[in-house]
Amino acid sequence: MTTFDDRERAFEAKFARDEDIAFRISARRNRLLGQWAAARMKLTPEETDAYAKAVVQADFEEAGDEDVVRKLLGDLLAAGVEIDDATIRTAIEEQTVEARRQLMGEA
Repeated sequence: MTTFDDRERAFEAKFARDEDIAFRISARRNRLLGQWAAARMKLTPEETDAYAKAVVQADFEEAGDEDVVRKLLGDLLAAGVEIDDATIRTAIEEQTVEARRQLMGEA
């Protein structure tokens, strides 16, 4: 039975590692999205840092990316930036790739 137990532990460890990596990629992506949006709103460096943190926090409101999309869309429109949902979703995809690249570069 030890072979089965060893395999089970290995699968659990891999699952935990994969979930940790997915969380890190998501958090990095949201930080990059915050910086992307802050540049469009012409925020100062201090405001940009605070806004990027706020975008990361917004992702904890509900599962999926809809909470982040709502925050970015609402904030950008409130700041007078003309943008649509599709542009934000494209930015999410691009920043996901960049976040993954950055994290793999650190490893």
